[in-house]
Amino acid sequence: MGQQQAGVKKYHIRGIVVSSDAKTGAVTVDTDAIRGYMDAMTMPYTLAQPNIASELHPGDTITATLTASVDADVLDEIVVVAQARPDYKPAVTYNDLEPGEVVPDFAFRNQSGRVVRLGQWRGKVVLLTFIYTRCPLPNFCVRMSRNFAEIDKELEKDPKLYAKTHLLSVSFDPKYDTPAVLRSYGGAYTGNFMKETFAHWDFAAPTEQELPKVLEFFDVGATPEKDRTITHSLSTVVIGPDGKVVKWYPGNEWTVDQVMGDVRKLAG
Repeated sequence: MGQQQAGVKKYHIRGIVVSSDAKTGAVTVDTDAIRGYMDAMTMPYTLAQPNIASELHPGDTITATLTASVDADVLDEIVVVAQARPDYKPAVTYNDLEPGEVVPDFAFRNQSGRVVRLGQWRGKVVLLTFIYTRCPLPNFCVRMSRNFAEIDKELEKDPKLYAKTHLLSVSFDPKYDTPAVLRSYGGAYTGNFMKETFAHWDFAAPTEQELPKVLEFFDVGATPEKDRTITHSLSTVVIGPDGKVVKWYPGNEWTVDQVMGDVRKLAG
């Protein structure tokens, strides 16, 4: 909603960066419709802080405050909700996962309110990925969960592989992602909704106290934003029956076929 002040109006906007120019301090954004101002549109904007242009990349989803006047449309208070490429890293460089690295026996509370530990699936191939249930971006948590849903269905077609594998989606938003929230979210992705037993795919979260250790080991950057979204990186790990890292996918470009190939080599 705009606020008028001496011929100047301010709006909260959300959109996707099309291009940015560090030399001119301008950015072109494909914005959602701005209520009371304009329909969804792709157009250039001036940055109130030109030096941040180098931090904005094509495909980044941003929110910002738009100051509109007769002279210019200026963006300020920019927040990168999520990057086009999951190259976001926290201020401290965390662990780069290497094949053969032993995965700690982290504990999580799952969708049924039970404490589960990674060690309980020793002897199986564990596929682990990170999500948070409120993530609005189709190329981030949503893609991870859809990919895992496809993998789960593929594994179900082969009872032997199914018995030798387990899926685990870990939330880095334990305060909001309670067991009840995770149960609803997980049931929607398996397609079984309230009838889901979660025998093969757990949705779980560490405690708030344990979260930093988990994120550090799996090299996940997660920064809460003012609008309750979380700017984050991604991490998907194939853990062998011996509890050691076999393959690490730090982005969102991995495919179901790739991971299924990993599983078949390990448990086929």
